[in-house]
Amino acid sequence: MKRAVYPGSFDPVTFGHIDIIRRSADLVDELVVGVLQNNNKNPLFSVQERVNILLDVTKDMKNVRVEAFSGLSIDFVKKCDAQFLVRGLRAITDFDYELQMAQTNRIMSRDIDTIFLTTSLEYAYLSSSTVKEVAYYGGDISKFVPKEVVRAISQKLNIQKKSD
Repeated sequence: MKRAVYPGSFDPVTFGHIDIIRRSADLVDELVVGVLQNNNKNPLFSVQERVNILLDVTKDMKNVRVEAFSGLSIDFVKKCDAQFLVRGLRAITDFDYELQMAQTNRIMSRDIDTIFLTTSLEYAYLSSSTVKEVAYYGGDISKFVPKEVVRAISQKLNIQKKSD
């Protein structure tokens, strides 16, 4: 069985992420979307909320599994018994960083290859940070994220604004 892991924070998941998920799921028998619990960041959504959102937006993709993890992505790939780590590239700046990470991971585990997928052109500008900023200032994010994410962000920001 060919298995790949697509790790990320997905805070929130965007159409760009979903594009990479769909396309990489077509390349393997099973794709594990790994939702990173990163203690160095202050996410909008908890790791469990992000897992739940991803489960919802990938429910039609039969060979996609979603799991939370912490620590090094390469260790999570090994734990999943996967042969590939998937990374999406939007711009040349992504490539520089991702190439260094892929080379480091290759030294750490010679039997795991990194697959780079360039983001489809219509999503090349899109980032989770941009989505959060537009949403925070009341902008329409429906062109950037699925309706489930629009709803979750709206609920989350309303809750946070009430407590401010």
